[in-house]
Amino acid sequence: MTAANGATAVDEVDYIIIGAGSAGCVLAARLSEAADTMVAVLEAGGSDKSVHIQMPAAFAMPLMDSRFNWWYETAPEPHMDNRRMYCPRGKVLGGSSSINGMCYVRGHARDYDRWAQTGLTGWDYAHCLPYFRKAEQLDIGGDAYRGTDGPLHVTVGKMANPLYQAWVQAGAEAGYPVTQDPNGAQQEGFGRMDMTVHNGRRWSAYRGYLKPALGRPNLRLESQVMCRRIVFEGRRAVAVDYNWHGQRRQLRARREVIVAAGAINGPQLLQLSGIGPAQVLQRAGVKVIHDLPGVGQNLQDHLEIYVQMACTQAVSLYPATKWLGQLKVGLQWLATGGGIGASNMFEAGGFIRSRAGVEHPDLQYHFLPLAMNYDGSNPQDTHGFQAHVGPMRPTSRGSVTITNDNPQQAPRILFNYMATENDRQEMRAAVRLTREIFAQDAFAPFRGAELAPGADVSSDGDIDAFVRSHGESAYHPAGTCKMGPNSDPNAVVDGDGRVHGLDGLRVIDASIMPSIVSGNLNAPTIMMAEKLADRVRGLPCQPAAEAAVWIHPNWATSQR
Repeated sequence: MTAANGATAVDEVDYIIIGAGSAGCVLAARLSEAADTMVAVLEAGGSDKSVHIQMPAAFAMPLMDSRFNWWYETAPEPHMDNRRMYCPRGKVLGGSSSINGMCYVRGHARDYDRWAQTGLTGWDYAHCLPYFRKAEQLDIGGDAYRGTDGPLHVTVGKMANPLYQAWVQAGAEAGYPVTQDPNGAQQEGFGRMDMTVHNGRRWSAYRGYLKPALGRPNLRLESQVMCRRIVFEGRRAVAVDYNWHGQRRQLRARREVIVAAGAINGPQLLQLSGIGPAQVLQRAGVKVIHDLPGVGQNLQDHLEIYVQMACTQAVSLYPATKWLGQLKVGLQWLATGGGIGASNMFEAGGFIRSRAGVEHPDLQYHFLPLAMNYDGSNPQDTHGFQAHVGPMRPTSRGSVTITNDNPQQAPRILFNYMATENDRQEMRAAVRLTREIFAQDAFAPFRGAELAPGADVSSDGDIDAFVRSHGESAYHPAGTCKMGPNSDPNAVVDGDGRVHGLDGLRVIDASIMPSIVSGNLNAPTIMMAEKLADRVRGLPCQPAAEAAVWIHPNWATSQR
């Protein structure tokens, strides 16, 4: 066999990384920095060479193309009108970082402090911040919070469209703070959003980490493979069985197998390998290697809805939704690397608290000067603008479970969205608070009729019904291989990503989040992989950072 970089492949390496997504690319780059360490990456997808992937404004296109994603659907969601809901996951070099909306959002400092309080020493914000900075290269320069020379390029949106400015001003008029950097000291408030874009092109984990590292003779990449199972000798993971272009292969690991396949495919592979709840494995016809109840449980996601408004001035991006407009945008981007095509269009957003007594924001906004679905479907046939909004720390929990022993059969996915009254209350507040923002004077020159949910959707029951019929995933699945101390019966891995009760096996990706963070997941997943790469290599951890965190002084008694 020959590696993608021309090196001669062998059937044994030190580390096998399963998945070339956000975490896997980081791990491959960092572990292969040690020249005496052989690293292999196994990825189900193929090349990211597509205009639809590289042009930021075209991010909706890979979501409509099974070539680049697994195209999963949930089981009928009982609290969402029994709809089967779309759950795309990246099946391409870079994983979901190659098909996502490119929003760079770290979450709130208290998310990581919350993890540490569960017994995960070293996962508090002060110990995570240095790894956020290590990963990042911000185009406007860094500070105590932001990085300047990391592999992950991050760009600040220009916010040239007047609707972005109206959004931030309206938030201030409604009594919310304006934050200069939601990834810095103060998340709460209205302001800019950052994006993983560089020189007008998507900057995925593959582009930032794996691709530059592939010139190393000790790093091997095999793409378009289907991993069948992890092989054990006693309690130790020693190899991976996989299919490659019709051939059955086995690759052995001298040191460790690292699963970085994401919150859906990761628990699926563990269960196919005999690791998981014994009853699930037995029903699927899989021999139980290790009865570990938490595998595939604790599934979390961000659900969102769109509050859409007609725009009375011709300033929205509506013309770009028409075929001639798309052609103009594409040609400009191909010729110059600039224009609308160089932006993910999520250049402004906001983080607010739904009620008094919530310490840090539990609702997130992505503002878009256009009225259409995230995946590009159902555009409103008019100039418009919208806010994507939803709860950031839902209390509903779901699961990922295999139904048979066929690795090519999608697992059963059930998020159980809106199962709790807490989540329903937060979503009702989200709709009402968003309407209040759009009613501010800043939007007076632009504000037309409410397109969705619509003025007739006003009572709790009306809003609940709208959410059931129109709510969509923000595509942030997490938590299915929960990180926690051995004393936690539902924990799958310890604070270093090592699977409880087994040797030579780690899980490092968004699945190990004990609880979902307050924002998009790409940046946190990259941070976690950076942090755990040091642990795998036995390197000292980055020293804790001393950086203040802004918490609203009246959070206990005031909603804003």
